[in-house]
Amino acid sequence: MVRRRAPGPATQRPLSLPLHATNPCCILNHMVQYCQPHFDASFGALSDATRRGVLEQLGRADASITALAEKFHMTLTGMKKHVGVLEQAGLVTTEKVGRVRTCKLGLLGLQEEAAWIERYRQLWAARFDELDKVVEELKRKEKADGRNKRK
Repeated sequence: MVRRRAPGPATQRPLSLPLHATNPCCILNHMVQYCQPHFDASFGALSDATRRGVLEQLGRADASITALAEKFHMTLTGMKKHVGVLEQAGLVTTEKVGRVRTCKLGLLGLQEEAAWIERYRQLWAARFDELDKVVEELKRKEKADGRNKRK
């Protein structure tokens, strides 16, 4: 048998601080300054291998959701969800004619996302070039030190 203690004064005391902010519009995260929701949608859409495969397939030819579902061995409902994510990101457009919904690549390409990635690629390439210079300098010094020790 487990006995529980009666609530003591610590649990009965009212809290002295409010649990909500007095002025919520004044709360600001100074660390987050980047706000481009379409980037989040694009990278979120591209984070899934099936969706990347759908984009590759649509790059070759337009296709119905049924054809895409068959190609990727999934249900129509599952493929509709994937296409919906791609459509929200602007990477795919759909058009319903009769009972068939056809998918094609969207008008919104990935130029901005590619430019963003390219800036970071250049940054890292420059850092690795500097690291290569440091390594070469250390090798040169090590080689010179080895010659001096032999003498």
